[in-house]
Amino acid sequence: MARIAGVDLPRDKKIQYALPYIFGIGPSNAKRILAETGVSPDARVRDLRDAEVARLRQVIERDYKVEGALRTEVAMNIKRLMDIGTYRGGRHRRNLPVRGQRTHTNARTKKGPRRAIAGKKKPALKK
Repeated sequence: MARIAGVDLPRDKKIQYALPYIFGIGPSNAKRILAETGVSPDARVRDLRDAEVARLRQVIERDYKVEGALRTEVAMNIKRLMDIGTYRGGRHRRNLPVRGQRTHTNARTKKGPRRAIAGKKKPALKK
């Protein structure tokens, strides 16, 4: 099992599709890393030799900010926006959509489940 940047890559997937399991590496970065290291994109993770895994690990550690360091940087960027009082920071603080989406309807993922309105009764059924 290949372990890169603290992530166990799935053994049965092709390395091209397994690398994006690492936070901070997407499909295009995965292709770029494989081209740079000379590892075949069609090779399965279980079939990689130790030397190939070491090359992948070395390139990722040298050129990319991934996993914990990247999560910390993103969290610090959001905290900075909140601290300086920007509009975006306020949206983060109130747990609302940040990038201009409408909230009159929709935005249920960020706003959470609908809450009942106090004192509103359902209409009685007519007989």
